[in-house]
Amino acid sequence: MLRFTLKRIGLSFVTLFLVALIVFFMTHILPGDLARQTLGRDALEESVKQFNIKNGFDKPLLTQFFIWITNLLQGDLGVSLRYGNSVSELLAKPAIKSAQLAIVSLFIIVPISVFGGVIAAMRRGKFTDRLITIGGLSAAVIPEFVWSVILILAFGVSFRIFPVSAFPAAGTGTFFNSIYHLIMPSTALLLVLFGYISRITRAGVVEALESDYMRTAVLKGHSRGSAVLRHVLRNALLPTIAVIASQIPYLVGGLVAVELVFAYPGFGTLLLGAVNARDFSVLQTAVLLTGAVIIFFQLIADLLFAVLNPRIRQRVTE
Repeated sequence: MLRFTLKRIGLSFVTLFLVALIVFFMTHILPGDLARQTLGRDALEESVKQFNIKNGFDKPLLTQFFIWITNLLQGDLGVSLRYGNSVSELLAKPAIKSAQLAIVSLFIIVPISVFGGVIAAMRRGKFTDRLITIGGLSAAVIPEFVWSVILILAFGVSFRIFPVSAFPAAGTGTFFNSIYHLIMPSTALLLVLFGYISRITRAGVVEALESDYMRTAVLKGHSRGSAVLRHVLRNALLPTIAVIASQIPYLVGGLVAVELVFAYPGFGTLLLGAVNARDFSVLQTAVLLTGAVIIFFQLIADLLFAVLNPRIRQRVTE
């Protein structure tokens, strides 16, 4: 297991380096003159030259890349070309906001998806099972931003049950009010992820229900519900935990789209503003941090899968 873990960590660092390389060069091939876009089209050539020298844009791209990486490793995220503030200051609040939305979403997605999978397994082959399975898979086909628009039109505009914005007005941001504003964005993410998580949970519970220890528990006099709670869930939910960890990257990607639709001041809004302004320092660091989060949770998912299924780590270490 140690060898497998070290290999996966090494591959994660290699992947992160490649992400940094791609992000850096992709941002630098965007069309337009960054200096003139920042200083204005009527800027003097001398001003443009000084701007490029000050920000290191006069150096070869490969040199700029290694300077950027070196500064990142030293904790220097750079300075925003658009605002003049440090990138770390600009990223702090949106990162916290996105983390809040992600946590609230997980607290809604995980229990509902797991409960749906358990109910489908307990009612296997019946109408409830087909409704949950087919309904979940059908909902997963529709992207997050489409669900967001549908939810806004239905529950924000027509019935006015929830606010159309995910961010409360100034002075009203109490804890429960903030959670209330995040219900619709979280529901949009739930509708996309429910089908897969509930299906995996259902498969695990069905397998556990047919196991020898389940039959033994029933023969010992335990009721079906008691046996499910004491024996089935403990064994069936272990693979589900690994699957949930593997879905975090999809959740992170969905957050960006949902934040934009619900006017939520998270990473998605920040990234869009950085792209429009060609703010390289903010854009590169924000995308790299997003990639790092995705790679980290993918690593956790791989390790969980390896713990639950030894054949995976044996295949990798051979």
